[in-house]
Amino acid sequence: MDFETILLDIGGGVARLTLNRPDRLNCFTVQMHDEVSRGLEAVSKSEARVLVLTGAGRGFCAGQDLSDRAVAPGGDGVDLGESLEKRYNPLVRRLAGFEMPVICAVNGVAAGAGANIALACDVVIAARSAKFIQSFANIGLIPDSGGTWTLPRLAGQARAMGLALTGEPLSAERAEAWGMIWKCVDDERLADEVGTLAAKFAAAPTKGITATKKLIRESGARTLEAQLDVERDAQRALGRTHDYNEGVAAFIEKRAAKFVGS
Repeated sequence: MDFETILLDIGGGVARLTLNRPDRLNCFTVQMHDEVSRGLEAVSKSEARVLVLTGAGRGFCAGQDLSDRAVAPGGDGVDLGESLEKRYNPLVRRLAGFEMPVICAVNGVAAGAGANIALACDVVIAARSAKFIQSFANIGLIPDSGGTWTLPRLAGQARAMGLALTGEPLSAERAEAWGMIWKCVDDERLADEVGTLAAKFAAAPTKGITATKKLIRESGARTLEAQLDVERDAQRALGRTHDYNEGVAAFIEKRAAKFVGS
């Protein structure tokens, strides 16, 4: 597929989608939203079993490219809700519900919607130099792209409130300590760390991983009793998969399992 604002590489069970506007810190435009959507559709139809989302250059994503919106001081307002409804919200929903694990490799600043898109992914690994910034307060907005939902669940209300109201940068190291991301690694180790995990997921029992992420994400809306029932139903379905049979056989035979994702 022909893209101008993203890079897409699929091979060896791994899909890597790179936001590719490094001169603008990979800020989103309408065009980039469209290309990311088409890229994710291509990934979903491919043989990939894990998606890696990252950014080109010195940053992951600085959110919305404000120059891509027709806003001028003293002019008429713009319907930001339309932008969320048509572009950002579908992207966050898609990443959260993607039928494979989604790793976000945060290689630099993740600000505004860029921070919350990163935090919507299943596993976040950040370079030590990376920072997460809820920059919305600086322009009179609320943390969107799931920010007001994700932040208090990951960091707790007090920390979420501080991040959202002050817009202060949060280091990758502190984000890891607060439990907001999976891992913070030295910059020079980021590619290897992400590559190793992506290879692990690409060879893993994909249906089990997908069911796990779905149940964990939805657990907050259920009682324990309801969750137990959902776990029962999921386990019943997974027990009939090829990969479960292969996993048990490999364990008994003391060999490495060869999962195929079905």
